[in-house]
Amino acid sequence: MSHLKAKIQQAASNYLAEIIEIRRHLHAHPELSFEEYKTSEFIASQLKTFQVPFTAGIVKTGIVALIEGKNPGKKIIALRADLDALPITEANTCEYKSKNAGIMHACGHDVHSASLLGAAKILNELKGEFEGTIKLLFQPGEEKLPGGASLMIKEGVLENPHPQSIFGQHVHPAMEAGKVGFRNGMYMASTDEIYITVKGKGGHAAMPKDYNSPLLIASRMLLELNNEFMQQEQPAPTVLAFGKIIGNGATNVIPDEVYIEGTFRTMNEDWRAQAKIKMKALAEKVANEMGGSCNYVIENGYPFLVNDATTTTRAWKAAEEYLGKENVEELPLRMTAEDFAFYSQKIPACFYRLGTANKAKGITSGVHTATFDIDEKALEIGAGLLAWLAVNELEG
Repeated sequence: MSHLKAKIQQAASNYLAEIIEIRRHLHAHPELSFEEYKTSEFIASQLKTFQVPFTAGIVKTGIVALIEGKNPGKKIIALRADLDALPITEANTCEYKSKNAGIMHACGHDVHSASLLGAAKILNELKGEFEGTIKLLFQPGEEKLPGGASLMIKEGVLENPHPQSIFGQHVHPAMEAGKVGFRNGMYMASTDEIYITVKGKGGHAAMPKDYNSPLLIASRMLLELNNEFMQQEQPAPTVLAFGKIIGNGATNVIPDEVYIEGTFRTMNEDWRAQAKIKMKALAEKVANEMGGSCNYVIENGYPFLVNDATTTTRAWKAAEEYLGKENVEELPLRMTAEDFAFYSQKIPACFYRLGTANKAKGITSGVHTATFDIDEKALEIGAGLLAWLAVNELEG
């Protein structure tokens, strides 16, 4: 395997400039979740150039490609990248700045897709040197419920052929380029979206006896929810947070209702189900006690993401062989969420982090910010390591 590793490393180095150009094209032409039509066309054109067979139009903009080595039925594994961008206006001034107003690749999905395309080129050229089949999933809609992963699974991407394991990588702007991170077992939280309409009685602010302020009801509700779920010990790591409150009144106008949006995250499915019942009951209780009412809606989001111990341990060791032990770190638990979790609930999975920062060059902005960018040297590892993990897993 050492000779194959060396070939992959050399190919990743040789193709770095091409992978950078692919990433820059994707970065300059971002598209929102489930609207990635031009992105899908571009990826299809690249796969045609690489002579990698594929099927397009899965969940409209998704693509599945197959690279068959010798004895293709011996073992099948999958590699996944996401396609969609975010509704953010880019503040960077680089030559590959977003050309689509109000849309930006601020979560690195351009990096993920470029890395997978780079890996596809490398693996297709070396397919005579490994046994098994590598399935490539280019997935839409990671950023938007119900999650492109769940829809891809419903459309059968984990069948015909059925992969025995799956790998995904994600940019990590808190880690220097040249490094990667892994974690065994539970890694990322489930996530649910909360939408609350609190109703009271509006009126003139100068006549408090004539109104029942939904703002006060909402204030007490949020304080009690925070106290119950964030200040008390819970059965599993838990986050209940609210990021949007709209009470559309004025200095002297008390509105009839207040609208609230929030998120609930945890790492235990039993507690997740119990907590959602508990928080809804608490919110309704507070509203009723204060003479109002509330409509408390919880939209089920992504499940927790768990990295399979055997698969991840094998990948971790392979990464150390590829990069050196000093460049592979253990990751902490994260309360962020990822729809890759849907795959992890179906088959053994490994989701790892790709370092993309360069403090010396000032490349440190976090994901989901208007100034996010990467040290593009990370793309050499992004493509090369993904290819190496694939062939290593086929041999495992």
